[in-house]
Amino acid sequence: MESLYVILISALPIFELRAGIPVAIYYGFKPWEAYTLAVFGNFLPVPFLLLLLNKLLGFVKRFKKLWRIYEIIHLRVERKRVLVEKYGYLGLTLLVAVPLPITGAWTGCLLAFLLSLNNLKASIAILFGILIAGIVVLIPVVEIANLN
Repeated sequence: MESLYVILISALPIFELRAGIPVAIYYGFKPWEAYTLAVFGNFLPVPFLLLLLNKLLGFVKRFKKLWRIYEIIHLRVERKRVLVEKYGYLGLTLLVAVPLPITGAWTGCLLAFLLSLNNLKASIAILFGILIAGIVVLIPVVEIANLN
């Protein structure tokens, strides 16, 4: 059951693997298990988001409060646009690899959608970014866990 929690937490926007890995370590998973579960969970929504984002936004448009939230996120994502426009898919990977709020897989998907990037190439770039972010998060979490 704990595996499912880690996967679900890692699949959620904002939390992503930044929260999934510490939760997995807390539950007692070995570092490689925590990494694997969190990466899997973080990547799980990516293909669906890239394929269905257009329809999802059409649905969100019907609700003023949801649309307002989308507009706020959209403005923040627009600030990251330059990185991807300058470096292409490598920029998308770098954006996702930085384990900070508004830089994860969900933001990468939204940016790929807004820039009309190829879904397959964007998925691969986002996956590489998730893999890098997982390592960046895992190392300090394991170090802190070993201190206790």
